[in-house]
Amino acid sequence: MLPPLFGRPIRVEVRATLGAHHAATSIPRRLILLDSSVFDQPEEFERILVHELFHFAWVHLSNAKRREWETCLAQEMAGGLRGELGWSAESRKARLITRDYRERTRRWRSYACESFCDTAAWMYGALRWHDEFTLSTQARRSRRTWFKSQFQSGCQL
Repeated sequence: MLPPLFGRPIRVEVRATLGAHHAATSIPRRLILLDSSVFDQPEEFERILVHELFHFAWVHLSNAKRREWETCLAQEMAGGLRGELGWSAESRKARLITRDYRERTRRWRSYACESFCDTAAWMYGALRWHDEFTLSTQARRSRRTWFKSQFQSGCQL
């Protein structure tokens, strides 16, 4: 169940196709585009929509909160924990090198954002199993704790 969400309205539009993508988000335009195919599976639609909504939450996090999230991710990597909670994070994680998280490169920050959004989709969506949920139980628990502490009273979008 989603925490209470607040903020300016976000427009959602459905397109016949978005090519290789299920969805796209424009933060400045406060717009989410969805490929019409997402409606073929209701749980997948929910997972994708929650992921896209949390892009708006990401930009409203303070720098300190983003760094806390990055610290969680860096600890997972240092501990050798593999996997992710969605393709968008997994594909970015696969391209990371040690320098990326040590120096907070653009590639690292992109991964952190996608990991945040995929984690939100896993946590607040109805799906309990998906072939993209490959993150260990230990890391899932840690991420769930972090999310609960951040958004128990609501989430600004």
